[in-house]
Amino acid sequence: MEQGTGYTFDGKRVLVMGLGLHGGGLGAVKFLLDQGARVTVTDRRNAKDLLQPMRELESYAKKKKCDPIRFVIGTHRKKDFTAADYIVKNPGVRPDSPYLRASRKKGIPILSDITLFFSSCPAPTIGVTGTRGKSTTAYLIAEFLKKHSRFRRVWLGGNIRRSVLEFLPRVKAEDIVVLELSSFQLMDLGEIRKSPSIAVFTNLLNDHLNWHRTASEYARAKSLIFAFQKPGDCVFIPSGDAALSRLVKRAKSHINRVSLPHEFARVVSQNIGSHYISSAGLAVAVARHYKVPLVRIRAVLKRFKGMPSRQEEICVLRGIHFVNDTTATIPDAAIAALERFSAISARRGGKVILIAGGSDKKLQFRRFMQIAKRRAKRVIFLPGDATRGMRRELRRLAAPGLPVFYASSMPEAVRIAAAHASRGDTVLLSPGAASFGLFLNEFDRGEAFVHAVNRLS
Repeated sequence: MEQGTGYTFDGKRVLVMGLGLHGGGLGAVKFLLDQGARVTVTDRRNAKDLLQPMRELESYAKKKKCDPIRFVIGTHRKKDFTAADYIVKNPGVRPDSPYLRASRKKGIPILSDITLFFSSCPAPTIGVTGTRGKSTTAYLIAEFLKKHSRFRRVWLGGNIRRSVLEFLPRVKAEDIVVLELSSFQLMDLGEIRKSPSIAVFTNLLNDHLNWHRTASEYARAKSLIFAFQKPGDCVFIPSGDAALSRLVKRAKSHINRVSLPHEFARVVSQNIGSHYISSAGLAVAVARHYKVPLVRIRAVLKRFKGMPSRQEEICVLRGIHFVNDTTATIPDAAIAALERFSAISARRGGKVILIAGGSDKKLQFRRFMQIAKRRAKRVIFLPGDATRGMRRELRRLAAPGLPVFYASSMPEAVRIAAAHASRGDTVLLSPGAASFGLFLNEFDRGEAFVHAVNRLS
């Protein structure tokens, strides 16, 4: 058994279910190849979408002189799920998949990158979850802890386009790991009854209701971040969050209700927006838990201008500001961006032109459209079933004064926005919806926006 696996994969037949496009499947396959596994990859996406990661894996296997990878693309076959020694599934696959049920009947272990990681990671782990703000919170915690004499090295991973298996073999006991954990990943952790020793919970809003059966299931999945903690462990939640306070009552660990010290609130508001004050407060509280000096915390917050693709200003052309907020995949996130940039634009004498819409996650759009009616100069909708829901809400709100446009592609949306924008305006991509259909994922959507904006110049 190799260090950092917890399982023996040498010579074993391992089926990877879901190569995916965020890098998780890629990292898992490379890890398994390094462990000597005979890997089969199965994914329902078409070969065109998966061509780049497939080529990268074929090159990797050849370079490492591993057995060739078998690819089953465009479909899943039950015979593959019953002939393997192990299944490593993508976190986005529900545990009640009929293919996984077939594997369970045969007694085949079903794993994921996150369960493999937690089964054998030698270092303490800080887990961060929530509907909004978890990427920013996890990043800030990692930055605060860097160069801290207590730890040899700080690792950051999880649900942020990097598989934890990429660095698992290099993690040492004197390190610390910070992981952003989605509800999907936490459901996988629940299968092995593990939670991180330090749990950070940013907030609980409705999301992923196209995947989770109910809002209650989503909440239960999120609560797994502390469900298996021990009395000596800690969970951090924002002070004054009634929903989270009710949820963590079941926690066996120490509950920390925290807020951002006033001396840091102003810089956070200026640099990344007041809606991130809660996230920053959680990150600061965890840093202080580990005795990180205030001077270090202050320095990190002063230079931090936000995460890529999250309210990220791309450029200014002819006095028009272009902002990429593609990761706003729920209405609440888009509302926060719309409120922030309408205020910023007003100070410049301008308004917001909003690019929104996409695929539905069974969420409600009424408040989002109410804010759009008040704050947006124009709205440009991308194709998708969520767009139809947003348009219905606008009709119910009787918003004839809000000009609405429809674009069939991102370049068309950006051209329309630029044509109607004036100096001081902000063209804001903040969809309030998922990206499936027109784009591979939300990051592909953001890259399309950036590319289209760059072509304007």
